[in-house]
Amino acid sequence: MNDLTFFKVGETYTNDQIRFALDLQNVGGIRPALDSKRNIRHVAIMTTVEESGRVPEENPYHDRIEGNILIYTGQGREGDQVLTDRNKRLIEQYATPTPYFGFTNIGRQGYRFLGLLELLRHYQESQADKKGNLRKVWVFEFRIHDKPEVVPIEDALSISASILAESRRENPVGSPEREVAPLPDDHDGAEAAPVERETVRVRLFQFTPFDLEHFIKLVFERTGFVQVSVTRATGDGGIDVNAYVDEKDDFFAGTHVQAQVKRWRHAVGSPEINNFRGALSTTAKGVFITTSYFTRAALAEARHETKPSIALVDGDKLAGIVIRSGIPTNPT
Repeated sequence: MNDLTFFKVGETYTNDQIRFALDLQNVGGIRPALDSKRNIRHVAIMTTVEESGRVPEENPYHDRIEGNILIYTGQGREGDQVLTDRNKRLIEQYATPTPYFGFTNIGRQGYRFLGLLELLRHYQESQADKKGNLRKVWVFEFRIHDKPEVVPIEDALSISASILAESRRENPVGSPEREVAPLPDDHDGAEAAPVERETVRVRLFQFTPFDLEHFIKLVFERTGFVQVSVTRATGDGGIDVNAYVDEKDDFFAGTHVQAQVKRWRHAVGSPEINNFRGALSTTAKGVFITTSYFTRAALAEARHETKPSIALVDGDKLAGIVIRSGIPTNPT
């Protein structure tokens, strides 16, 4: 008999404890519990994550936790993933406040409780498999709510409803902040095949954040900038790289450029763009560089008609620039 009636954030539980307490099936990373009418009562999301500071050497697409965001790849290890079955079940939280219990495996059938999860957005991504072929997968981004620290199972529905209602007052389902958007189709290196660009983007995930900043310094130098420097790890206010346009440029000679560099898998939103703008020198042009994507709200914020514009470089565009510049992408 299972006497477990609550989960506590940070505590470790066995697979069987979770299974019996939540009345789940015993396999898979997405484990829904259904009522007699086949409606979802709650879902347990079981993952093994790479912490954000670690280098994903074996699998660059590994599920990751970045801050309070869990980046989770849908089910289906071979071929293109489809938004059916358990993958489709996840997006039902947009319509109903279904409790999603998040657990990360810590080895030997032990799972640490992360908290209740809120689905922020989902989108399709092209990933390169071990044979170098592209396949379509579904990526789900969840916000981890570690408060309340103790979640009684019988109260999880009301707690989840309260969490989701508060979050959606600011960013309703369907808002631009919850939607990933591609940059305009004018990418540098667009002549490179999609699989080549994705292979380069994957290699960029294998840099540490520190090494990626220094790699971006090299990218700036190779593309004609001068006096390029990486800021110190602390006290930079969000500025990672400083550079200047070469004096040979007839139109922008001497222009100061400042960049923020994020080795992220989760999408960059408008708050990050706005915060970066606030950290810029009053005379600098800003460039936000990420290995991931931007939300539609981030694109709008970067082009705000009454604020200084911010240039955006997502992972695909960055890969194209690297290919065009002929820079090796072997992590140091």
